[in-house]
Amino acid sequence: MEDYFDIKLVIEYFPQILARIHITLLVVLVAALIGFILGILIAATRLYKIPVLEQLSIVYISFVRGTPIIVQLFIVYYGIPLIVQKIFHINLNRIDAIYFVILTYGLNSGAFLSEVIRSAISSVNAGQTEAAYSVGLTKIQTFLRIIAPQALVTAIPNFGTSMAGLLQDSSLAFSLGIIDVMGKVQAIGSVSYHVLEGYVVAAIIFLVLGILLERAFKNLEKRASFKKGAL
Repeated sequence: MEDYFDIKLVIEYFPQILARIHITLLVVLVAALIGFILGILIAATRLYKIPVLEQLSIVYISFVRGTPIIVQLFIVYYGIPLIVQKIFHINLNRIDAIYFVILTYGLNSGAFLSEVIRSAISSVNAGQTEAAYSVGLTKIQTFLRIIAPQALVTAIPNFGTSMAGLLQDSSLAFSLGIIDVMGKVQAIGSVSYHVLEGYVVAAIIFLVLGILLERAFKNLEKRASFKKGAL
């Protein structure tokens, strides 16, 4: 059994793999920010039923939600440089792969978050909007003061779920040569031929990150609910 698994190697590998956690967090946080901004824009096209853009948004969301993230990674990494090369004659092959990874996860996250944002806004009672208009509030004021605070409380649990999913999906970034947590596991395993120990370390890291993320969103939800009640 010792030939297949050595607990000492888990201890030895831990600091080496943990040292790459900043790459994983960079991918997750930047992609989440891109996804949130993109999600708002896509949700707006559907809520306000903007011609053409609404139909394109539906197709985009269906594609992202219906295909594996690994397929999306390869399409973005290999497809975008090819299209840009053909149309604009610009070579993107020298760009670091991490930018394509972040773009892919941002696009993926945007599709899921757009549905979260859209459903959260739609859940606010339309009567409150009409009441706000009746007292002289503008559309922007109504959204910021009435709709957004309530929609935020509704959306926070789903935001947390999406972030947890994004964190787990980031484990596939190594397939494009990114040396993050999982990339380091693969690199160590290719040299030592002890991959299982690395997977155990990665599992511990992702588990801890997942727990911290869950607690952070629960605390955020409580604070948002408290402020909503105070209003």
